[in-house]
Amino acid sequence: MAVYTEVPDDEMAAFVARYGIGELLSAKGIAEGVENSNYLLHTTQGSYILTLYEKRVNPDDLPFFLGLMQHLAGRGLICPQPVKDSRGEMLGRLAGRPAAIVTFLDGLSVRRPTAAHCQELGRGLALLHEAGADFAMERVNALSVPGWRPLAHQAGPDADKVSPGLARRIMAEIAVHEASWPKDLPRGVIHADLFPNNVFFIGSRLSGLIDFYFACTDAYAYDLAICLNSWCFEADGSFNLTKGQALLAGYESVRPLSEAEVAALPQLCRGSALRFLLTRLVDWLNVPPGALVKPHDPLEYDRKLAFHQRVLDAREFGLKR
Repeated sequence: MAVYTEVPDDEMAAFVARYGIGELLSAKGIAEGVENSNYLLHTTQGSYILTLYEKRVNPDDLPFFLGLMQHLAGRGLICPQPVKDSRGEMLGRLAGRPAAIVTFLDGLSVRRPTAAHCQELGRGLALLHEAGADFAMERVNALSVPGWRPLAHQAGPDADKVSPGLARRIMAEIAVHEASWPKDLPRGVIHADLFPNNVFFIGSRLSGLIDFYFACTDAYAYDLAICLNSWCFEADGSFNLTKGQALLAGYESVRPLSEAEVAALPQLCRGSALRFLLTRLVDWLNVPPGALVKPHDPLEYDRKLAFHQRVLDAREFGLKR
């Protein structure tokens, strides 16, 4: 979450008034993340999140994102629910941007997840996959293998300003996955961005999943790989086997992995590390002037990628088979 678009007070109040959620008391920008402009709204009826969708988001994808949250909430998953305006619409426009208001969830994200948090996260991810299994809409993952080479070209030779030789390493890694990416794995709706800042806890109990704006239709095990990368590495770059074991056990307590998924997991982890290296790199090199946001370090995922290039078996992530 972040703030790229400032909204005048009168426009904000007029927009909120259309949603029947009370009078606007305050609107505070949330300066985290890299994608959209987000505000925490306080009204006479409670708290809500307002999102203005910035240029990277395709407006044609918004019915998928909002419909998915509505569907998942209806299946019992704790996630934000889109609020409809006086015309029954979930999507409006504000400050020249598509915009939506969703319900506020209680809880806090954790900066240093424990093994207990990882186990809860794994279970929550599997519940998300099950809850979305009958969602009728589909969305192609634009940030899967076919999208990686265009991202690398977007960064171009400037990648070497971030780390010498990075451009060459990226292109070599892309070629590996273009030649051998796992196919025919179980698939459906995935979150695709379930980092710790997108998961809320009350104590060690998971209390909600947020930020579904990368959600798409892809392999369930790829979603799991993204979580292994984002939850199970320590600040010094080492992989925490105890956390990996807990995350995988939590996931399999709801949805056991197939043998094909187990075999594919090392490459899926390696590919997901490349995906976040690329998007972070492009963001690092293209911060909009005046944006109230600090881009994430792309080299964190360069280091994770180097780890995964040495992994041959999913048991190295803590899987007990």
